[in-house]
Amino acid sequence: MNHMNAREIAKERIERLFDLAEERLEQGRGDFADRYIELARRIGMRNEVSLDKDYRRRYCSNCGSFLSVGKNCKVRIDSKNSTVNYQCEGCGEIDRYGFKD
Repeated sequence: MNHMNAREIAKERIERLFDLAEERLEQGRGDFADRYIELARRIGMRNEVSLDKDYRRRYCSNCGSFLSVGKNCKVRIDSKNSTVNYQCEGCGEIDRYGFKD
């Protein structure tokens, strides 16, 4: 019998909640998408599971909104500073992530 520990279950739930957030945003239900992200972050904190880098870039660090490029988020590349800038259109916050050439 395959027994999963709490962290493995938490990772699966987080992944599912991000998938659901994507679906809801496609349906025009950004309020549900934001709620799913809030729940995923809580599950991660409660179970001491770090969100993958890809997931951390999919929500605003300021207001917690689920970000989708072209819908509620602008992405710009700043080659001078070697960063990718994600700007939330909800609150205006800019999250910067470094990259290498």
